Amino acid sequence: MQDNLSLLATALAHHQTGQLTEARALYGQILQVEPDNADALHFLGLLACQLNQHEAGFVLIEQSIAMHPNAIYFNNLGNVQREKGRLEDAIASYRQAMTLKPDYPEAHNNLGNALREAKQLEASIQSCAQAIALRPGYAEAYNNLGNALLDMGELDAAVETYGKAIEYRPDYAEAHNNLGNALRGLQRPDAAIASYRMAVELRPDLRVAHQSLGLMLKARGDLDGAVSSLRRALDLTDAAAHNSLGAMLCDAGDLDAALTHFDQAIALKPDLADAHCNRAGVLRRLGRFNESVQSCTRAIEYAPSLAEAYNVLGGAYFGLKKFEAAASGYRHATELDPGNAEAHHNLAWALMMLEKPDEALTSCRRALFLANNDARMFLTLGEILRAVGDLNGGLAAYRNARDLDPGLDAAHQGVIFSSASAACSSAETLKIDARRYGEHVAARAQPFRHRAKRPAGPLRVGFVSGDLKTHPVAVFLETALEHLNPARVELIAYAAQVSEDATTARLKPYFTAWRDITAMTEQDVAHRIHADGVHILLDLSGYTSSNRLSVFAWKPAPVQVTWLGFFATTGIEAIDYILGDRHVLPVEEESHFVEKPWRLPDSYLCFTPPQPDIAIGPLPMLANGAVTFGCLNSLSKIGDDVVALWSRVLHAAAGSRLLLKAPQLDQQLLRDSISARFARHGVAAERLILVGATPRNVHLDMFNQVDIALDPFPYPGGTTSVEGLWMGVPVLTRRGDRFLSHVGESILNTVGLPQWVAADDDDYVAKAISFAADRTSLGALRAGLRERLLASPLCDAPRFARNLEDAFAAMWNTYASDGSTG
Repeated sequence: MQDNLSLLATALAHHQTGQLTEARALYGQILQVEPDNADALHFLGLLACQLNQHEAGFVLIEQSIAMHPNAIYFNNLGNVQREKGRLEDAIASYRQAMTLKPDYPEAHNNLGNALREAKQLEASIQSCAQAIALRPGYAEAYNNLGNALLDMGELDAAVETYGKAIEYRPDYAEAHNNLGNALRGLQRPDAAIASYRMAVELRPDLRVAHQSLGLMLKARGDLDGAVSSLRRALDLTDAAAHNSLGAMLCDAGDLDAALTHFDQAIALKPDLADAHCNRAGVLRRLGRFNESVQSCTRAIEYAPSLAEAYNVLGGAYFGLKKFEAAASGYRHATELDPGNAEAHHNLAWALMMLEKPDEALTSCRRALFLANNDARMFLTLGEILRAVGDLNGGLAAYRNARDLDPGLDAAHQGVIFSSASAACSSAETLKIDARRYGEHVAARAQPFRHRAKRPAGPLRVGFVSGDLKTHPVAVFLETALEHLNPARVELIAYAAQVSEDATTARLKPYFTAWRDITAMTEQDVAHRIHADGVHILLDLSGYTSSNRLSVFAWKPAPVQVTWLGFFATTGIEAIDYILGDRHVLPVEEESHFVEKPWRLPDSYLCFTPPQPDIAIGPLPMLANGAVTFGCLNSLSKIGDDVVALWSRVLHAAAGSRLLLKAPQLDQQLLRDSISARFARHGVAAERLILVGATPRNVHLDMFNQVDIALDPFPYPGGTTSVEGLWMGVPVLTRRGDRFLSHVGESILNTVGLPQWVAADDDDYVAKAISFAADRTSLGALRAGLRERLLASPLCDAPRFARNLEDAFAAMWNTYASDGSTG
């Protein structure tokens, strides 16, 4: 027996120092002599569990307990059961140990750990406290108590408890690491970093501390230190460390390296859903959308409740322009994680692409509730509110976005576009906002210097636009380009649109070069334009979508002009001229602009008639018995002042009706909204004819149901108004006080209908009633209006082209005569 005791002591010594093969041989030697030796059976069972031979190990341990029931055996059994994930069995074993030995502090501490893992936090705290009561100064129990407090959100108490653990055991690396976690939760980053550093100094092999330190350094902006810490964690060969390092590299913009580490994480642990999800996110950013979908699918297979995987999946489908699938993915993410503001925000964008602005508005407001003061979300809110016609609400949202993030270009641009369109903003306020953006882009530009040099051949003119496709800009550009003299001007296109169509194909032959700048930085675009030797550069977008206004701050061409796409100042000092006519650029309003006004002789617009011809029908009121007014403009132009004035017109014209046609009216919520807005002014819903989106031919034919078009304000129609004239429908506009609100005046004066411009609200109502009452005159006007339009300067493309060429030549001569170098 004495020999077996000696062998057991030697076996335990080998076991404790990790010499498992030697220990197992000695345990076997003891059991050959004494098969019922409970200690040898018990420790051989523990050793088997260490070697992942759990089934055999449990059998040996249970045999030892059957031979010699005692607290130590039950405590050890609980430990291996907990490691195997059998929490209920482990808890029962620890309780049995305490029944046999109530003053057993290790069993109380271990029970506390198991209860914490089982989410029984109150019971965990009681067990850890009992362990401390039995053994004051029990550092491990203090650490475990701190873990339970941390899980409960009692961060201050957790910090104090971890401090006790460290007080009793200063070299306790795990406690230092856990203290760092609690301090991080209390937003004390310096103290947290110090704790993590202490943890890794005490235990260089403590991977979790290296990872936590890396995350903290990342939050402080120390990406080099963060990557270094995560690489140290990675040296310990862990899939989670590869995943964390990949995420860090992704944040640093090194997507290819990030992808490599996500792949390595998956190779080490194929079922690591987070790594599949992160990999999908990188693939989405790289534009590899189909692969991203595949990685998201794998992530969801391994973790069906992983909300972020559905969020990324939505993004991948969004990139594929599968907006229904994108919305489905985002919606799943919000259902799994209702507090995920980003998923709600993404869902809002998908719903906008599906032309469901009412639902998008709900999702966006939810996102803002969850993540207040997020500039991007206020920006999205502005886009949605503008789309549903709430210009003032949209303007407020854009201002919030800009104030929260002054570097967000789109927020500045949203403010300016909405200021130009909303009745509540003055021209002075608009100019201030535009100057602010101009200064913002100028601060990052490096303007080119130019020397006035007369070109030997034609002036090289560059057109920068995101609308060289089927778009109102092209409607007023196409025939003008057709008649420009290549001996006087050579055209280069800098196209910023993401798609091309039949209109693009018709426009391309008019340009000697076509540059696709969609994926180019502003610096690269500026250098390209300068290298092309452009003499005069035109912006055709202003603050509309897909614009590249910031390029103009680099002054890549000696003379720069804004024309056609916008209707107010750009605020960019480097743009020399705004091109218009005497109607939109009256002398008394020159102070509205940073640019110098340049007026074309007739009109600044040149209309391209639709193809094919659509027949003009008879005056609708002859069949209806009463006048039908109409507006086929976007609902975003119809503000509350417009509704109020049009309601006065409807009340004054007995039996009259109003036809409104806009894509937004496909949404029932917006149909109900517009009806309610008129109802507040006493106009019944049956007097409104509401029509949604249609193909263009159907859209144009809709004018055959309208006797008189009513122009909204301060944002009147442009393309729609001229299309109405082409279809024989005169438009009643109201005189404005800035470029935008003068557009209707320019159109009507150019076509020879100045009497259709009302001086004010009262005149607007009076003219509407007077014109509606004179059916004979209205019918005659309808019959000859298309011919009048086609014979006017508005459709005289050769004349317009000469005027435009003369303007370019005069602009260049002005520049050259100044001898400018700037």
